[in-house]
Parts: sequence; C-alpha cells; structure tokens
Amino acid sequence: MQLQVARIGKPHGIRGEVTVQVLTDAPEDRFVPGTEFVVEPAASGPLTVSSARWNKDILLLGFEEIADRNQAETLRGAKLFIETEELDEDDDEGWYEHELVGLEARVGSQVVGKVSALNTMPVQDLLVVTTPAGDEILIPFVEQIVPEVNIEDGFILLTPPDGLFAVNADDAAAPEAEGSD
Repeated sequence: MQLQVARIGKPHGIRGEVTVQVLTDAPEDRFVPGTEFVVEPAASGPLTVSSARWNKDILLLGFEEIADRNQAETLRGAKLFIETEELDEDDDEGWYEHELVGLEARVGSQVVGKVSALNTMPVQDLLVVTTPAGDEILIPFVEQIVPEVNIEDGFILLTPPDGLFAVNADDAAAPEAEGSD
C-alpha cells in the first residue's frame, strides 16, 4: 500500500523547485535528498529528491528529474507517495487522514458528527468534524481533547472544552444576528 506524503504546488524560481503541501508529520525524515517517490499521475514519476529547504513555512523541493521551471509547472497538483513498507515500525503514534475520515465523532455516547478531514498544521493538527446540521467544527487533534481513536469500531472519542461546539454553532448563527438591530 502507498501513503500520500505531499501534494505538489506551484513552481518556485527558475531551477525547477516546487512548493509542496506537506501531508506527513515527519517532513524532516520524508523529504531528504535521495528519497524516491511514487507519483500520481504515474507519467510524472517516479521523482527523486535532490534538494529540500524551507522558505518561511513552505517546503521547497527540487528533483533530480526536473531541470527548470517549465518542467516543474507540469508537476502542479501531482501527489507524492511512499511505500508503507518504508514506514518505521515504531511509527504507530500518529494517524493518517484516510484512517480517520468517516469515523463517528462522539462525546460520551452521543454522536456529534463525522470526521470529514484532517488538516495538518505546523503546530498541531486539526480534525474537521461535520455535524448532522452540516456545520464544520475544527477540533485540535491532541490527546486531551481526542483521548481515543478507535478505527476498528469506527469512532473517535472527544472530550471538548466547554463551549467548543456551542462557539462554532454561535459563529454559524452570527450573520443572522447582525441585521436584527
């Protein structure tokens, strides 16, 4: 099985570097020179990292197979994958988006929604939970708030701080209140 670790964005500069949306919690381990990625669409790959550097909060990658900006432009939107056999055996601390999407979100025994996405952020990841009413609520993906992820039984257990769901619901209702003066 393959695991997506990045999505290629726009070219950067004239030497064939590209911006990437990082979809792994260990970019310093995944994007080292010499690493070869399986690419989707397949016609764009495989690609071998020749350089990796950060420009502010954006990862820039250069590939041995890509020499200039014109070639880099052809990669826009391509997905980079690693073989899961390459994953460390002790890498059971984290969860991947494809494992989480579709799980019920529960507070106690009450179902409050379904996980619809995982936003990988620099400081902490955020789960996107869609409520039965269709509202999206961002949940910090930390052990204090998400103490249990149960893939086998299809749910995550939440212990949200007081008002997390109410604040999001109030935000959704706020536009209606503006015109009531």
